[in-house]
Amino acid sequence: MSASSPVPTQQVSATGISAQGRRNASPQQVLVSEPTTPDRKGRGDRERPPAEAAAALVGVDSLSRPSWAAVDEQVIAASLWTTIRALPAGLAVVVRLVWRASPVLTSLAALLQLASGVSTALGLFATANVFVALLEQGPTPQRVLASLPALLWVLICHVVRALLESATAVVQGVLRPRAEHLARCDLHETVVAVELAAFDDADFDELVRRGSGQGVAAIGRCVDGGADLLSSLVVLVAAVVTAGVLNPWLVPVLSLAVVADGWAALRVSKLRYESFLETVTRDRRLSIVSRLITSRSKAAELRAVTAQRELVDEHRRVGRQLADEAVRVQQRSTRVRLVGRAAGGVGTGIAYLVLGLLLYRGGMPLALAGAAVVAMRTTNSALYSTMYAVNRLYEDCFYLTLFETLLDQAGQRQRPASDVLAPTDPEVIELRGVSYTYPGQDRPALRDVNLTIRRGEVIALVGENGSGKSTLGRLITGLYLPSEGQVLWDGVDIATVDQRSVHTQIAMIMQEPARWPMTATNNIRIGRLDAPDPTGARWERAVHASGAAEVISQLPARENTMLSREFQGGHDLSGGQWQRLGIARGMYRDAAVLVADEPTAALDARAEHAVFAALRAASGSAGECGPGEADRPTRTTVLVTHRLANVRQATRIVVLDRGRVAECGTHEELMANQGIYAELFALQASAYQHLGR
Repeated sequence: MSASSPVPTQQVSATGISAQGRRNASPQQVLVSEPTTPDRKGRGDRERPPAEAAAALVGVDSLSRPSWAAVDEQVIAASLWTTIRALPAGLAVVVRLVWRASPVLTSLAALLQLASGVSTALGLFATANVFVALLEQGPTPQRVLASLPALLWVLICHVVRALLESATAVVQGVLRPRAEHLARCDLHETVVAVELAAFDDADFDELVRRGSGQGVAAIGRCVDGGADLLSSLVVLVAAVVTAGVLNPWLVPVLSLAVVADGWAALRVSKLRYESFLETVTRDRRLSIVSRLITSRSKAAELRAVTAQRELVDEHRRVGRQLADEAVRVQQRSTRVRLVGRAAGGVGTGIAYLVLGLLLYRGGMPLALAGAAVVAMRTTNSALYSTMYAVNRLYEDCFYLTLFETLLDQAGQRQRPASDVLAPTDPEVIELRGVSYTYPGQDRPALRDVNLTIRRGEVIALVGENGSGKSTLGRLITGLYLPSEGQVLWDGVDIATVDQRSVHTQIAMIMQEPARWPMTATNNIRIGRLDAPDPTGARWERAVHASGAAEVISQLPARENTMLSREFQGGHDLSGGQWQRLGIARGMYRDAAVLVADEPTAALDARAEHAVFAALRAASGSAGECGPGEADRPTRTTVLVTHRLANVRQATRIVVLDRGRVAECGTHEELMANQGIYAELFALQASAYQHLGR
């Protein structure tokens, strides 16, 4: 097809291209559609497909629910009574947190709520006494005076209840932030200890986001909701008991309204959480698209590829799907509430009818009927408050399961505790039959790798993209544990030792180092915050060997410059400058095992040569050794790189191909073999030779 030939288009839908187009279309054609007229606002002549017809641009439309939602699906499918019985278990989580926060305040809050309910009951009984005193034989002046003590009791009960409610609000105001703080601490302490591989699992990553957001927020709401529920229940029970004391027939008819409203509230909460599970994947995609549109790191390329309108359309399309689902749930919820309130209204009407019959038949004195009306109105008010509290708690307890599920799954993804420590400064690192498969993947990234590395060696891992170089580096350092096989340090399987004892002896220089929102000094010192460096000599060596000294000298406040635009007056760096700081960080750590994963990808040739020379020199020097140890190598260095010109001086070069070790030897040996390494080296060399001519 010539360059001027029109590009064939295929009609697409929200889930992909048409059946006819799907058979013949290439992946690049999935996102195109029949031309439409450009908009009227002059945004260019580019033709845009309508949002309804666009295929998924970010992610896919048919994402499956996360694995952690399986338990929640079982809860949704359970009967209403089964779910109600599970409500106390959710509240128990919150009670344990607030008890840990302050046993004294938790006990005080419960006592205050109970006392508030008791004061309500006493107020109702005092009201009944007022009606009896006033109406039993007619409201004469003498009867009015006789009712003053009862009126005084009513006033005292209302004042006491107001004071108790204020005191309860103060106690809750202390307990809620403390409970949320404890929840976040528990979450962070658990998540920070999980295996690194857990974050390669998209489902777990989403669970962390949901659990740390909606889960923790639900805990704070449950603290307030639990207190409100206790208070409302006490008032409700007090009102019903008061009505029952006045006449037992009032209790069952009032209970009808309680059951009807309660059923409706719980059913609505269940519908909402069912909708949450239904839309969780689309909500994830909407959040991702929103971040792409608003992210500073993507802003330049987004504008350079002129994809703003497409991303906005994608956000509009997915957002419309979520809005439609929200409308559907609201409509169903409204119908359920209508049925519940109608049934509750019938129950209240029957209660008043029963009261009328009792008066008609003389089953209740007129004086007590007035008190019964007050008790019934209090019951209705308390019923509304109780159902509102139950509705909130029931819904929040669903989200509370995210927090509990996160803690549970994070605990399962931690390495078993071990009292065995890894060998210090290992003489030999050996990989025996090591294979590794990433979570959610069918094909292993590494297969049956056997390799021996001795202290002081500089091992270069080379190969094409996706050959498993970075994965192998993380297995050597114990950041990943093999799916099969063993990684041995001086004969000890590092999967069986305390992981911190391994990690304290490793250093990783990443291709894309973390951009810590700290000063330049701390961006390097975080490599070993506990290292004593009173004179700054350690910091200076790392800065100069890595080339970071040049970067720091250009900063406004030099080493005290804040390297983050998130803070006022913060400064940002280029990719190459960040990489130099990352190299300095790894050198400052001065660990026994150093893995440098494409450490110079963004550096110029001179800086790159200096860094590789420093890394090679460090493997053969004593570093911080004591007297008499100057000739003893103290570091094992593994270089992951595509720049073959820099690995010629490596002790050994390991060539990976599709997850397997294809070749291993020195530069001269591998060039003589005329295998993969020789081919790759020749390809890189030919480019420079061509430039030379």
